[in-house]
Amino acid sequence: MWGHPAVELTLIAVLAAAHTFAYVAGDLWPLQIVTVAVLAWRVSRASVRHAAALGLVYGTAWMVAGTWWLFVSMHRYGGLAAPLAALAVIGLAAFLSLYLAAAMALVARWRPAEPGRAAVLFAAAWLLAELARGVIFTGFPWVASGYAHVDGPLAGLAPWIGVYGIGAVAAGLGAYFGFSPLVRARAWLRPGAALGVALVAGALLGRAGFTSESGALTVSLLQGNVPQQEKFESRFVPEALAETVAQIDGARGDLVVGPETVIPVLPAELDEGFWRSLLARFHEPGRAAILGIPMGNAELGYTNSALGLSAGAATLPNGFYRYDKHHLVPFGEFVPDGFHWFTQLMNIPLGDFNRGPLTAPSLAFGEERIAPNICYEDLFGEELASRFVPEATAPTILANISNIGWFGKTSAVEQHLRISRMRSLELQRPMIRATNTGATAVIDHHGVVTHALAPFTRGTLEATVEGRQGLTPFAAWAGRFGLWPLWALGLGLLLVFARRRGP
Repeated sequence: MWGHPAVELTLIAVLAAAHTFAYVAGDLWPLQIVTVAVLAWRVSRASVRHAAALGLVYGTAWMVAGTWWLFVSMHRYGGLAAPLAALAVIGLAAFLSLYLAAAMALVARWRPAEPGRAAVLFAAAWLLAELARGVIFTGFPWVASGYAHVDGPLAGLAPWIGVYGIGAVAAGLGAYFGFSPLVRARAWLRPGAALGVALVAGALLGRAGFTSESGALTVSLLQGNVPQQEKFESRFVPEALAETVAQIDGARGDLVVGPETVIPVLPAELDEGFWRSLLARFHEPGRAAILGIPMGNAELGYTNSALGLSAGAATLPNGFYRYDKHHLVPFGEFVPDGFHWFTQLMNIPLGDFNRGPLTAPSLAFGEERIAPNICYEDLFGEELASRFVPEATAPTILANISNIGWFGKTSAVEQHLRISRMRSLELQRPMIRATNTGATAVIDHHGVVTHALAPFTRGTLEATVEGRQGLTPFAAWAGRFGLWPLWALGLGLLLVFARRRGP
């Protein structure tokens, strides 16, 4: 069945696409290890060139199946012709899979005969491929392999080594099976034992508590469910603003959080009376809000921002706390050089923003320090960790405000929720999420969703959140050094295998 190259590549693509179910269904995490085992098995029998083809096909199918919803934003809301939108999704997936293609070529080139050592090489190459995808050209780490394990035993490794570390461990385990001659019964013993040890270790390490309670806060998280095709249309804005104010007035929590661009126009375009009344609602002590809004002007440029309104923030120079999004979405929030022709084919507003600072201060409210991040930013755990240094000013609560309405009723909603859950696991902080269409939720410091609204409905989620203080090992090392320790580990292991193998 695997003999013909075309058949082999097709089967690899099918498996890679199928394993993306693990990113939306918690009990399917073994799929990720199984598909990696099959990939490693085929790479072990391939030439360097064919191994690269296997990696390219696996990665492309994985990315297309995991991020096909990009088609919705480009075609339905951006107006790009369907064939061009589909081609753009496939092209992006293939480009991002070049890293995995190079990794599989190196594995085929340097693979030692002993399965355990070969699995270590595979894990190192896999780690570097995922780091490259997550960092180079601003990075696109969506559906990174570690997210498949949010609900599995390996999730216990998150506060130690983060999502990329989990992905490398899972890849190494899968490769150990793939490189072992499993036609012999005894050959299952060592990789099986390694898998068992890893799962038990993950479960035990996940019980380590690095943080303690800092206090409790009642929150009201707004989900407006504004149709994306209406969100930035001027004739619909007054109605949307009125509904937002009604939700705010009905909110019972001390902290009210609205989604990304819950106010979809610049402050200068708002009626002055509306702006004054909004500020007045949170000038009394004991109440605060975080609301998404675009900021700026033609002279200084624009930012995708979150404003914090409270009695304490009223004493700041502008009368409010302001967080400007740092990690922008390519093509959605900034246009890479040489690609303006592509964005001109679409009709998506607010497409070229300025960046905010990486280590922005938190909004201080009562005993808590609330750190906003906007939509795509919670994919970058190392950047959130940078806000934990020094520890004395580290956030006690993370707040993600998003608008996934661009991607319709698709798996993007559940995938993004799992991404936020991984950040809570890595940093042992609660994450509150206020979104336009979902998933609006409260996630505790163990990565467990404690409260949630049904996606694609309008409502307000009322909950109590327990803030946390203290640092996980991941927060400590990633906050100071970013992802460089993982880069050094992966490159160091590759150099060891390269020197042993020789030219």
